[in-house]
Amino acid sequence: MTANADIKIEKTTQSRVTEYDVNNVPFGKCFSDHMFIAEYADGKWEKSIIMPYKDVPMSFAMSALHYGQAIFEGMKAYKSDTGEVSVFRPLENFKRMNKSAIRMAMPEVPEEIFMGGLLALLKLDAAWVPTSETGSLYIRPFLIATDEAIGVKASETYKFVIITCPAGKYYSEPIKVLIETNYIRAVEGGVGYVKAAGNYGRSLYPTKLAQEKGYQQVIWTDGKTHSYIEESGTMNLMLVIGDTLVTPALCDTILAGITRDSVLALAKEWGMKVEERKVSIAEVIAAHTAGTLKEVFGVGTAATIAQIIGIGHVDNYYPLPPVEGRQFSNKVDEVLRGIRKGKVADTFNWMFKVK
Repeated sequence: MTANADIKIEKTTQSRVTEYDVNNVPFGKCFSDHMFIAEYADGKWEKSIIMPYKDVPMSFAMSALHYGQAIFEGMKAYKSDTGEVSVFRPLENFKRMNKSAIRMAMPEVPEEIFMGGLLALLKLDAAWVPTSETGSLYIRPFLIATDEAIGVKASETYKFVIITCPAGKYYSEPIKVLIETNYIRAVEGGVGYVKAAGNYGRSLYPTKLAQEKGYQQVIWTDGKTHSYIEESGTMNLMLVIGDTLVTPALCDTILAGITRDSVLALAKEWGMKVEERKVSIAEVIAAHTAGTLKEVFGVGTAATIAQIIGIGHVDNYYPLPPVEGRQFSNKVDEVLRGIRKGKVADTFNWMFKVK
C-alpha cells in the first residue's frame, strides 16, 4: 500500500528534529514534526490532512471528555542499519482498532485512511525514527468523539488522529509487580478486550497504591473471584513453568496483544510447549515454591519484553530467578529486536516497509 493521494499535506516550515537526540529522549514526551487527522461527519470520512504537530481548538462540551468515546492503538516503526523504515504488524493494529470502534459505538476507520495516513506521516517524519538498538518511533493512532453536546448518546462526529514520538526503553530496569485482589480492571461483558481510554484511567489508582508499596506495576486478576491472573499493568503476562510457556487465554477481559501473539508464534516455531489457559494465583505460588517458576515477564508494544523480578501477593513477596539466566524471554527479546531492525530474517512477514 502507498500513501493516500487524497491527503492534504501542510509541511512544517522548520523541522524540530535537530533540537533533540532522538536516540535519547523520555518516552512519550517529545513529539515529531507532523500529525495526521481525518474527520468523520454526516456518515462518512472526509478531510484527511497532515499538518505540523500543534495544539488544536477543543470544546469543553466535546463528547469524548464526558462519555468516554475514546479508543487508541500503540505501534512502532524501526530503522534498519541501511536507513530503511518499517512498521511492526500495523495491519493487526488496524483490525484491533476497528474491533474497539465497534464495541464503543464508533465508526470504523477505513484501511486506506489508517494505512494511507500512517505511511504518509512516516515518510514525512522518517528522520525522527531512532537508529539505536533499542530505539523506535512510537505511533499513537486514536479515535475520539467530537460532538459539542452534553447528552448521553453516541457522537455523530469523530476525529481520527495519528501522532508519533521517538522512544527508547519503556522500563529502564526489571520490575516488581503486586497481584491486585481488590480493584478490577475488566469484567465479563465489558470493554477489557478493547483499547478504550477508560480502561487505563481506571487502572491508575490501584497502580499508585502498588507503587507506594515499592512495586512498579500490578497484576490484574479476574473480577469474580480474584483467583486467576489476567494482565500485568498495560501488558499481557507470560510465565515459563518448567519447560512450558504459559499465558492466560484470551477472553473479553484480556486485550489480544500483538506482541503477545508474536511471542507465542516464535515459541511454537522453536518447538516450545505453549499453553493458553486460565492461570491461578495458587498455581503460580505453588510453582515458585517447587522451583519450577523459571521466568515471568510482560509483553506489549511499549515495553516489548518487560522482565519481572518479583511478585507480591497480600503480605508475601516472591523473588524470581535472575534475568540474565532466563533463556526464553531473553532469546525472544533479542530475536524480536533483530527482526524489527532488519538483522534477523522476517519469516513471518511482520515488518511493513515504508517505501
